[in-house]
Amino acid sequence: MSEWVEAPAPAKLNLGLVVGPPGHDGKHDLVTVLQRIALADTIAIRPARAIGVQGFTSDTLVTSALRAVARLTSQTFEARIAKRVPVAAGLGGGSSDAATALRLANALLPEPLPFDELHGIAAALGSDVPFFLRDGPCLATGDGSQLEPLPLPQDYAVVLALPAGIEKVSTAAVYARFDAACGEVGYEERRSRLLDVLPEIAMPRDLAGLPGNDLATSPLAAELLALGAFRADVTGAGPVVYGLFDTDEQARVASVALGEQVLCRLTRPVA
Repeated sequence: MSEWVEAPAPAKLNLGLVVGPPGHDGKHDLVTVLQRIALADTIAIRPARAIGVQGFTSDTLVTSALRAVARLTSQTFEARIAKRVPVAAGLGGGSSDAATALRLANALLPEPLPFDELHGIAAALGSDVPFFLRDGPCLATGDGSQLEPLPLPQDYAVVLALPAGIEKVSTAAVYARFDAACGEVGYEERRSRLLDVLPEIAMPRDLAGLPGNDLATSPLAAELLALGAFRADVTGAGPVVYGLFDTDEQARVASVALGEQVLCRLTRPVA
């Protein structure tokens, strides 16, 4: 039997998320800054007689990714997932798993698919998936799958905070709440603000100038700012809140100060 080939599947942060109205296809226009972090699942892939996924019974995206590869190439693979990224938290764990499975499977093909085809598979799986096929932070526009590389600073520490017992509302429900509140009002102004800030970002603290998350808010963001974060916000549709700190020690002290009712993880950005 073939040996497993494995790679990390890092989580992401939305460093600013500006959302507009839905288009004819029901997908909302958005602008967001995507940054990988060191917190990661591990994905292993090997050729197999049938598609299968081990280690995470709730998986759908990795299975769908492998099925798409099989349809295009007649090559089948099995995957093994070691989960570390919290599920349904706004961190993109499932999307990253799927993209990593795509990359690994493609590298094992006798004739690897060109990047454009991989991107097409990824975009069909979900708007966050294409980001994880690339290296480095990106500006995401359109439905989130149109990507442009960004030169962002990487020298800071991250606290990921989640109140104990909090469960994520579905992403569809979050967008429905946004629509009901007419959240798209002022979209062009917020979009312009985000785009105008990007060229000015040279140091980590410059990230504080990015506009906040249109989809979700949390009182934890204010707590993290009070504890010394230079930026704090919800990532994605939530519920995880991130705080950005100058040093690992500041991040550690803040995570302890939040207390036992908040589940915290410390991490850092990665390219």
